[in-house]
Amino acid sequence: MFVVMLEFTAARSNAGAFLEGHRAWLARGFADGVFLLAGSLAVDAGGAVLATGETREALRMRLDADPFVAEGIVEARIVEITPSKADPRLAFLLG
Repeated sequence: MFVVMLEFTAARSNAGAFLEGHRAWLARGFADGVFLLAGSLAVDAGGAVLATGETREALRMRLDADPFVAEGIVEARIVEITPSKADPRLAFLLG
């Protein structure tokens, strides 16, 4: 499982031109069953995605297809997590 931090760069002002493409990219990730959660970081610093079901390499390729990443609007940082304990509501993440 991975947490992806999508942190804005100095090119953030270009985000509007690629927002629809970024939203379509997110929708594909959810439709493919890879993205479990996505949202904005506080203080408009960027966003984060919880992803599962892919290798780090496959996830990196998916991230590179995000228009925000491709255009340098955000930098994507991948943090890998091996879940070992979860609240019962999130038990599905353990298996």
